[in-house]
This record gives sequence, C-alpha cells and structure tokens, in this order.
Amino acid sequence: MAFSMNINYSHSPEDIRNYSTEQLRDQFLVTDLFKDGDISLTYTYNDRMIFGGVTPIDEPLEIKLDKDLGVEYFLQRRELGLINIGGKGSITIDGKKEEMVNHDGYYVGMGRKHVIFESEDAKNPAKFYVVSTPAHKTYPDKKLPFANALAKPMGDQEHMNKRTIYKYIDASQMDTCQLQMGYTVLEPGSSWNTMPAHTHARRMETYMYFDFGAEDTRVFHFLGKPDESKHIVLSPEQAVINPSWSIHCGVGTTNYSFIWAMCGENQTYDDMDQVAMNDLK
Repeated sequence: MAFSMNINYSHSPEDIRNYSTEQLRDQFLVTDLFKDGDISLTYTYNDRMIFGGVTPIDEPLEIKLDKDLGVEYFLQRRELGLINIGGKGSITIDGKKEEMVNHDGYYVGMGRKHVIFESEDAKNPAKFYVVSTPAHKTYPDKKLPFANALAKPMGDQEHMNKRTIYKYIDASQMDTCQLQMGYTVLEPGSSWNTMPAHTHARRMETYMYFDFGAEDTRVFHFLGKPDESKHIVLSPEQAVINPSWSIHCGVGTTNYSFIWAMCGENQTYDDMDQVAMNDLK
C-alpha cells in the first residue's frame, strides 16, 4: 500500500490576485485522488478539512494519521464522511462490517479507532471519496444509502442548470459536529451548477467532479472574489478547494456530477450570501 497526504495552506484574496494558471492549479486543484491500492489525501488549513480517495484492490486499506495529527488514532478528534463512487465494496468500523454499493454514503463519528476499506472485485474496485473534519462530540455512525438520500430538485432547462442535490450528511436529518456532505447530479443538456453564484463566509467547501468520463469533456470551476473571478479546468475525478470568501460555481462541456463537502461554524445549508450577476467580473 502506498499512502500520501499533501498539505494545502490558507490563502487571502490578495494572495491569489496575480497567480498564474499554474500557480492557481498548484494551490487549489487536487489530482490523482483514486490510485489503485492507494490512499491519497489532502490536508487543507481551510477549517482543517482532510479529503481524498481510498481505492482498495487486493488488500484492505486503513487511514492512519496518528503521527501527522498528533493523536493516538485518526478519528480520535475527528468525524468522517464518505461516498463510494466505484464498484461494490465495504467498510468495517471497529469490527462492524457494512456493504457499500455505488453511491452509498456513510457517516462515522468521532472516536472510532479502525475504519477498514475493501473492494469486492479488484477488477471493478470501490472508490471511496472521504472527508474528515475536526470534531468535539461523538455522534452515532449512520449508513447513508443512495436510495434514501434526501433529494432536492433545482434549476431548469432554460438556464441549463437542471439538477438534483442529494443531501447525505445534513443538519436537517442528522447531527454532526460540523461536516456536511452531498452529491449533485446535472441532467443531460444542463451544464451550470450554482449560478447565480454565492459565497458562504461561515463555511469552506470542496468540490470533487466526476461522471463525465470522455477525454474531450471538461469542467470549468470558478473561484475567487466575485469581482475578481478566476477559473480552473478539471478532468474527471479531480477536486477543488474553495475558501469561504470565494465564489464556487462551475460549468461543463457536458452534464456531470460532483460531491460537495462543507465545514465551518454554521451548519445551516441555506446560509448563503448571494452574488448579483452584475457584480461578477
């Protein structure tokens, strides 16, 4: 098993004002999330979120970050959310095994000592997208089957943003310390998400884009201050880190899906600061 964890530092709007394309990509884009038999994580100083991919093949995988985090075990002071975007797999939490099919999610509370990830078929491995945030209290573990996810249709075809937001980890249906996580699917013929844009200064967010697999398709993710917008071009299964002061919206050359994850001091999903279209630059 190989393991890597990159460190991403916080940035002010002034930091990125004169970034080149390569500097912007280096600081905010995360690639190579799902590598066979590997764990690939990023630690961002934006609200101290850890996120990335766990892709077990022939052997089970376990995230071990005791020395990196100054703790006895990974979730000693953290909670964990995950969604499987690959083949059939399972997770075992302190000896309790749960099957995980495509698009199933799971919430793991603070204090769980061992979370083991496995794939059923090495030729069609599970791909676990994982997100962990600091925690202060233990809330119950909860399996989040895709079939039971809270679906919120939004947008319309006229504005090319017809989509369904599936809320997995959300304060309206379960308790967490600060983590929120979900999955958004755009309908065929739609390409925009979250436009008009908004910010939410009380929470940061990461976006992981996928389900647009052809080589000639891309997603353009917009970030930065509303009056100083910038963009990053993404290939499938890549992620972007969005500071809380930044807009976060995207458009694709086709429809696509993405997993969003948020953390911060406010768990109210609709706590957003809307940006008028004529304020975007």
